[in-house]
Amino acid sequence: MTAHLTAINRFPVKSCRGESLGAVVVEPWGLAGDRRWMIVDEDGEVVTAREANRLVLVDPEITADGLRLTAPDLPPLVVPTPDPADQVPVSIWGSRLTAAAAGPEADAWFSKAAGLPARLVHLDDPRKRTTSPAFSEPTDRVSFADGYPLLVATEESLAALNDVVLASSPTEREPLPMTRFRPNVVVAGVAPWVEDDWRRIRIGDAVFRAVKGCARCVLTTIDPDTADRGKEPIASLAKIRRWDGATWFGVNLVPDTPGATIRVGDEVEVLDEVPSGGGPIRPAR
Repeated sequence: MTAHLTAINRFPVKSCRGESLGAVVVEPWGLAGDRRWMIVDEDGEVVTAREANRLVLVDPEITADGLRLTAPDLPPLVVPTPDPADQVPVSIWGSRLTAAAAGPEADAWFSKAAGLPARLVHLDDPRKRTTSPAFSEPTDRVSFADGYPLLVATEESLAALNDVVLASSPTEREPLPMTRFRPNVVVAGVAPWVEDDWRRIRIGDAVFRAVKGCARCVLTTIDPDTADRGKEPIASLAKIRRWDGATWFGVNLVPDTPGATIRVGDEVEVLDEVPSGGGPIRPAR
């Protein structure tokens, strides 16, 4: 089977639910509209579903003028794109920059949704935030994603992981869905874990550098449908995908052809790869 793109996912608000798309433009800092909004605390520090688990139940929809938000036990809220002149300082994983404040109504709504004091901010200019220089180029930029513009995962790697999850976890009755891992693009038609070896790939007309494996955190243990926490998939990843004290699933990508449109069904071609067996691209010890 030819490798091909089976899903495209955009996450308008960091840590909240994603949107499934049939096609999308790839921008220098990620998919158009991906993670341009973020929740922060009163000091401007990022708030994620790692600490506010119920954020995974918030369903944001990008509109022509901003966002429409829904969540259990809360009324829907329409949030206009804020005035970029109203900037506040924010911090995300060591990156310090400014973002536009969404305003008190959005802040109050998200404080209830998250269960703690929270503010909503918008990244009006994604050129503000650089990626990690250890795994990318000085000109690379990223929105409010953890570190890099996109994440790719493969259906075959998820199936291989689920074999371990279902064999070793008596409480698990169903395979874990790909939504646990929040990839932007999902590929099928390859061998399990072969994405570790990719260095450059083409999806349709878009070319990407594969710059770093993705070390997984407790966010993957939160059920995206209920916000309940468990031990999987970290427990099973630790058995089969553990290097340097971390567990790994998926690969971070940086676009080299911004402006291209990718579509579900596009052919995926590996343009450059390394011999298999070395595991994911990760920091040097």
